[in-house]
Amino acid sequence: MAARPLVTVYDEKCEATKSTVRLPAVFRAQIRPDIVSFVHFQMLKNTQQPYAVAEKAGHQTSAESWGTGRAVARIPRVRGGGTHRSGQGAFGNMCRGGRMFAPTKTWRRWHRRINITQRRYAICSAVAATGVPSLILAKGHRIEQVPEVPLVMSDKIQELKKTREAVKLLKSVGAWPDVQRCIDSKRLRPGKGKMRNRRRIMKRGPLIVYGKNDGITRAFRNIPGVTLIKVDRLNLLKIAPGGHVGRFIIWTEGAFRQLDEIYGNWSKKSAAKKDFNLPMPKMTNSDLSRLLRAEEIQRALRTPRKRIVRSTMKKNPLKNLNLMVKLNPAAAMLMHSHHSKETIDVSVFPCSN
Repeated sequence: MAARPLVTVYDEKCEATKSTVRLPAVFRAQIRPDIVSFVHFQMLKNTQQPYAVAEKAGHQTSAESWGTGRAVARIPRVRGGGTHRSGQGAFGNMCRGGRMFAPTKTWRRWHRRINITQRRYAICSAVAATGVPSLILAKGHRIEQVPEVPLVMSDKIQELKKTREAVKLLKSVGAWPDVQRCIDSKRLRPGKGKMRNRRRIMKRGPLIVYGKNDGITRAFRNIPGVTLIKVDRLNLLKIAPGGHVGRFIIWTEGAFRQLDEIYGNWSKKSAAKKDFNLPMPKMTNSDLSRLLRAEEIQRALRTPRKRIVRSTMKKNPLKNLNLMVKLNPAAAMLMHSHHSKETIDVSVFPCSN
């Protein structure tokens, strides 16, 4: 999570202004990739369009089984004669021209109801992850030349109306390498999606969150990889595409200031969402290594036990002579005398010719 108290506001020339914004509390929310991934997957299911095969497909023929006694399978067969089709198997999913196994139906359970609180938790986690540069870089975004994360621009960029002005702005703030990455990634989609009006795919670039549309959507909409969204309509599918947190976001100053009002802070509930406040973290300090080194915890711990206790394997003295000798020193002599008595003198037997 981002921990900087104040965020600098930059103008359209990427020069720091005198204005600063206090970091919204949502950027200190707990980052839960598991919840983001789950909610994202459930939301994607709600975009599905029902499909099914024809109800009568594979059954639009007159066929009947020949029964037993004719040395053929009992699958239904097409009636008639004088053509190749007659006598062929029908209806079954193993037959040519038959129906599929378990024909698909439009009344399948396509969509999922998502818990509202869980969905809001996922949005808060995804927004908090956008303030961590390491997560943004791990997602593949090129932000090496960006002056600050999260990046907040003045509200003047909302008045841009020309694409060339938008390109100039992205180049000035150092976000153009990320757009170039998207342009270079444009390629043909593998598979049958090429036939279904989605031939080309490419990576996602910067997301621009604005508070008021005075022409900004018209200026940025034709730049590859760039997505625009209004601050009060934040969508998890846009903030965490693929269910992975850490998208590079460019905020306008007005939109950035509204985040506390929309999501609240721990001392004040949200004004836009009924009875909602930021999720409370389970640990006030999640830095485990720092906790283990804390003086209060070290004082309560016992001193480490440095005596090494090695366990020995239990052996049977009846099978292990060395152990028997330890228990009974006379055992070696008894064993030697026992073997000498059992030795057979071969010289007493006559030699066979």
